[in-house]
Amino acid sequence: MKIAFIATYPPRECGIGTFTNNLFLSIVNHNGTTKEPIEGFVVALNDHEQTYNFPEEVIHAIRQEHQRDYLEAAKFINLSGADICVLQHEFGIYGGQNGMYILPLLHRLEIPLIVTLHTVVKTPSYNEKAVLQEICKMAQKVVVMSHTAIKFLTTIYNVDKDKIVYIEHGVPEIQYNHEQAKKEFKLENKKLLLTFGFISRNKGIETVIKALPKVIEKHPEVLYLVLGKTHPNVFRQSGEEYRNYLQRLIKSLNVDDYVFFMNEFVTQKELSKYLSASDIYITPYLNEAQITSGTLSYAIGAGSAVISTPYWHASELLDDGRGKLFDFNDSDGLSNILMELLDNPDELQSLRKKAYDYGRTITWSKTGGKYIAVAENIIASNLKVLAEKDTSIDPLILPPFSLAHIKRLTDDTGIIQHAKFGIPNLKEGYCLDDNARALLMVLMAYKQKKDSLALDLSPIYLSYINYMQNKDGTFRNFLSFNRNFLDEVGSEDSFGRTIWALGYLLGNAPNDAYYQTGKSIFFNASDNFEKLQSVRGIANTIVGISYYLKSNPNDVQMIQRLRNLTNKLIMQYEINNSPDWKWFEPILSYDNGMLPLALLHSAEILNDEKITEVAIETMNFLTGITLKDGYLTLIGNEKWYTKGGERSMFAQQPLDALAMVLMFHQAFHLTNDKEYLNKLFTCFMWFLGENDIRMSLFDFETKGCCDGIENYGINRNQGAESSLAYLISHLTVLQAFEEIDLKQLQKK
Repeated sequence: MKIAFIATYPPRECGIGTFTNNLFLSIVNHNGTTKEPIEGFVVALNDHEQTYNFPEEVIHAIRQEHQRDYLEAAKFINLSGADICVLQHEFGIYGGQNGMYILPLLHRLEIPLIVTLHTVVKTPSYNEKAVLQEICKMAQKVVVMSHTAIKFLTTIYNVDKDKIVYIEHGVPEIQYNHEQAKKEFKLENKKLLLTFGFISRNKGIETVIKALPKVIEKHPEVLYLVLGKTHPNVFRQSGEEYRNYLQRLIKSLNVDDYVFFMNEFVTQKELSKYLSASDIYITPYLNEAQITSGTLSYAIGAGSAVISTPYWHASELLDDGRGKLFDFNDSDGLSNILMELLDNPDELQSLRKKAYDYGRTITWSKTGGKYIAVAENIIASNLKVLAEKDTSIDPLILPPFSLAHIKRLTDDTGIIQHAKFGIPNLKEGYCLDDNARALLMVLMAYKQKKDSLALDLSPIYLSYINYMQNKDGTFRNFLSFNRNFLDEVGSEDSFGRTIWALGYLLGNAPNDAYYQTGKSIFFNASDNFEKLQSVRGIANTIVGISYYLKSNPNDVQMIQRLRNLTNKLIMQYEINNSPDWKWFEPILSYDNGMLPLALLHSAEILNDEKITEVAIETMNFLTGITLKDGYLTLIGNEKWYTKGGERSMFAQQPLDALAMVLMFHQAFHLTNDKEYLNKLFTCFMWFLGENDIRMSLFDFETKGCCDGIENYGINRNQGAESSLAYLISHLTVLQAFEEIDLKQLQKK
């Protein structure tokens, strides 16, 4: 069995790195009853721009804030021959917002995954919860080191309890005699109190210092040793501010001779000696939110008498008399416990023995053996899991359809263009693009679901379109919140999208009043159709004309306009077409799926083989670029994708996902090839987390859709464009399933 480990690793000074090193050695050196030799390697995380001279087992490194490094690491692991991957997870060690750069790596893994969680937050932020849920979804097993973590995962993060494995934090098997260790450090005449680990404000060291004066009065032989460096992240942001505060506190309490700071990151061997030399080990953390503490585990493993505040891990680990607890920030309570133990050597020795005995049950060799057993079980069952995996589309996983966020964004003028998170941003006003999309969406919703709210909203958007039309049939686009026009003539894109919505209205009007209003606006604009030059303006207009002609197939003049516009697109294709670039422009930019979609609609109306051929060829070209990994990876508008250049991964927009959904739906409608429905559904799942960063853009609380995938993660604003793109996509998926059912009934 070959295991790939992903984590921080020594010589990087990091508690998780130390954990990984111990776990790695305990597994590869395991001398238990494994059926075959075990080998492994480490993929290590560098710290920001710092690099390290890693040991030989580290054969690949990731720069923390370089997402492409994560993708390269996934390829490396997949080609390494590894049978399983073990990931150590803590939000702060991976790049991107809340460490989300690790998600695309995990998604690309072709081997089973075990994840060890070092932090499980009780009140996570939106992103923290989404990241952790996605990691747990991709893992075959999730290892935690406390029962509290199991409770949080099942109740807060909705992780299946059967997926969770409880394996306690391992402890070293190195042991030193208490008296000999004290003698080596020349502490024979001292009662050594010890705290070790990275120093930061939440460690609560001031609580111990404040407790010392009362203790020293009775036990002047006490020495408090604080062993550890300031946490690297804290040092980068605040320097030694906390350590300096503690030094001032020491002076103010006149305990200079009783406190010693050892500003070092010591080896495990040295640490074991200090733990063995200590009389009492103290973890005075300031709040309960510590799900796992390696320092506490090591102290128990060394047989220390431990006093701690009741944070989550301590409450569990020190149960059954293995240690003493005092309240947060309670220096008086700590003083009393210290004096009680120092006055009673027998009780102190009893604590040490209970800790030592328990420590023998959680040594690294035992922990490594448990990980090996988990890995072997996963590998043994994984082939069956893969064989049973169903790749068919499933409409049951769609969230309930809801217009709640659209209603929130809509007033009596129209739909507000942008939002701050899920709240309308009135300062940005309105635009024609979004009101046209909104009209299309509510017409679809009423047709498919007879949604009364959709019918109530539709005249608002139609009225906005009417208000924005100029006398010559063109449209303004932008309107301020106080209803002032902000432009004279809008973009060709906004014109085309409006014609698309109006064309759909003329084929699907809920009543005659809507039809007559839409018809008037549509034909007032029609003289401008053939003046269009923008390929996307043309494409959107073609879709609108096609919808109109489905219900008015004898309009010869409109058929000719459709043909003329289609020929413009075909001409653009012929100008830019080459053996390796089957596209309409020398660049893939935004709303790309709209261009093949327009030709697919036109081909249905005009029944022209040439149009169908170009439509399918360009669709396949776009598909090969955006669906090659089994999920939708859109061209980001950060830099787009110029022919011969490098494609942009960020910022991916919901509008592009919508175009892909519509494109495959029309391809199915034209060809009856069900494979297009699978692709349609794959594209829709981009909204729900099947994307490059493995996070859902749909917000299950607001019922809105986030604005895109950026290099830092999800853009949490939920404007009209993104939310409408999601809802139109959702309705298209539902429509596709209805069409399948109808075809099956017709066959019967």
